[in-house]
Amino acid sequence: MYANLVNAPRGRHCRTYPDDFKTQVVAACLQPGVSMAAVALANGLNANLLRRWVKEVRGGGMPAAPTAGSKDAPASPAPPTLVPVTVALPEEVPSGEIKIEIHRAQAVFQISWPAAESASCAQWLREVLR
Repeated sequence: MYANLVNAPRGRHCRTYPDDFKTQVVAACLQPGVSMAAVALANGLNANLLRRWVKEVRGGGMPAAPTAGSKDAPASPAPPTLVPVTVALPEEVPSGEIKIEIHRAQAVFQISWPAAESASCAQWLREVLR
């Protein structure tokens, strides 16, 4: 019985990945609008492991991917920037009617409300359904 314990594998073995693979995957994560979880899933990696690699690159522990301009120069990750976005409200006022039918006990209520007043209709409906 003791012989079986001696020959048994000890502990967990960590997978190792080549540095060029790591830099390619980290570079994909540093692109704007890219999800780290999606990159990890696409490459068969654990998302937490990939986050650690990105953190190491940002902290200087691992070489970053080369830039497009030079093959050997490491790319410093660009700081996140906020992009101003303007949201235009719809100019059209909805036309038509909101039709509501409420069944309570043996009574049926049918209500028609102008669609342009949908906010007040929602408020009225919340009060009625309390």
